[in-house]
Amino acid sequence: MTELLSNYVSGRWQAGTGAGTVLLDPVLGDELVRVDATGLDLPAAFGFARQTGGAALRALGYRERAALLGEIVKVLQANRDAYYEIATANSGTVKNDSAVDIDGAIFTLGQYAKWGAALGDARALRDGDAARLGKEPVFMSQHLQVPTPGVALFINAFNFPSWGLWEKAAPALLSGVPVIVKPGTSTAWLTQRMVRDVVEAGVLPAGALSVICGSSQGLLDALEGFDVLSFTGSAETGAQIRSHDAVTRRSVRVNIEADSLNSAILMPDAAPGSDAFNLLVREVVREMTVKSGQKCTAIRRVMVPEAMFDAAAEAIGAKLAGITVGNPRNESVRMGSLVSRAQLNSVREGLNELKAQAEVLHDGSQQALVDADPAVAACIGPVLLGVRDADVALRVHDLEVFGPVATLMPYRDVDHAVALAHRGQGSLVSSLYGADDAALGRAAVALAASHGRVHVVTPGVAKEQTGHGNVMPMSLHGGPGRAGGGAELGGLRALDFYHRRSAVQASPAVLAALGIQ
Repeated sequence: MTELLSNYVSGRWQAGTGAGTVLLDPVLGDELVRVDATGLDLPAAFGFARQTGGAALRALGYRERAALLGEIVKVLQANRDAYYEIATANSGTVKNDSAVDIDGAIFTLGQYAKWGAALGDARALRDGDAARLGKEPVFMSQHLQVPTPGVALFINAFNFPSWGLWEKAAPALLSGVPVIVKPGTSTAWLTQRMVRDVVEAGVLPAGALSVICGSSQGLLDALEGFDVLSFTGSAETGAQIRSHDAVTRRSVRVNIEADSLNSAILMPDAAPGSDAFNLLVREVVREMTVKSGQKCTAIRRVMVPEAMFDAAAEAIGAKLAGITVGNPRNESVRMGSLVSRAQLNSVREGLNELKAQAEVLHDGSQQALVDADPAVAACIGPVLLGVRDADVALRVHDLEVFGPVATLMPYRDVDHAVALAHRGQGSLVSSLYGADDAALGRAAVALAASHGRVHVVTPGVAKEQTGHGNVMPMSLHGGPGRAGGGAELGGLRALDFYHRRSAVQASPAVLAALGIQ
């Protein structure tokens, strides 16, 4: 029988008492490990994290906690090769795609370590300047932020088992809040291994970092009023979370990152063959194929001027035709697999539904696989769909197919393109491609209300731009509406989620003694 991965809670490793869920290699079909959380004493685990882990973290200043993040970086870097092997086996990703997850996580941790060091030895943060409460400045009001005395529960998605943990844990631990992570079951192995390495290295105080692999049953019941919950997954599950007693009655603070029909818009000045046109084509192909399109930030809708529809379809299709799909262990393969056969079935079902309103411009779904058995492997080639009237084909603005699928659509003018982007009902990111700075600026502002991030690419930034789908710790990650309304990262603003705001009304002398940064 395959190895049963242990959970780390209450300061010790504990195995579930059930048979567990088997994690598979999505390309070869081999059994890898099992995960199970049956029988864990969740109230005790959460209590230990709050009382032991939280107290130990809050006894340190921001600079000291930043140093802990730096030590985690060293541990992860030392075990990086093992993480790549796990990612290939459990997620079916090629090396470059694994780097997005693994190296992206390490970079984000390192960035927060640098930012945290600049906060010094304070244990609370200043929130604005002190304001006088009377005619004379002898009695003042000073807002400050202090770490919440609860726990941070992360219920994460399957697509980023490394980055999904550490991009949330970095600001939480820096804030002084202990972390309990429940990774997506199908790819939980990498998350569990990283936590194991950090725990065995003795970097963090007991209770500061816990991992629960398996079912999420009972996790929300264990939350209390000062806890925070960050969820990444479907909008349907997000709605269920928001209706839970922990949220409605105990006022647990929630951050949700859900479905997102992100868009890329080619501006009217970007004629076929121009640098901006080519940049859009390259980015669409990259976003369709990196991690086999299993990214919450991937481009799902591509909007081009009506006159450029056929040229864009031809250019994107030509590049997609060169994408080899199959076993990520083969160096000739550029795109690996989806994470499971269940996910493959979901993508196929979504494709069939979209095809009812869209034509197929490039069909890689039946292409031959490299070193992989199509009866076993969860592989599918990239598919570009097209609609000639995006105002009529409403399903393309509502259904997210979480795989290597995108839909091309024409627009009449920039206002129409912006209106189509807004039909996504709230998205994580939209990207613009052109060379007219003024027009790009106007479009960016018009898109901002329904997008967490607007990524503007001109030929002048081609070599430096970070990519439509790459989430950088310096910028907001989240989006309004159907994207969940969440807000992660964005520099030190990410610490707001893990702090409680309060006003201290006192004399200037008392305020000076608060020791806030």
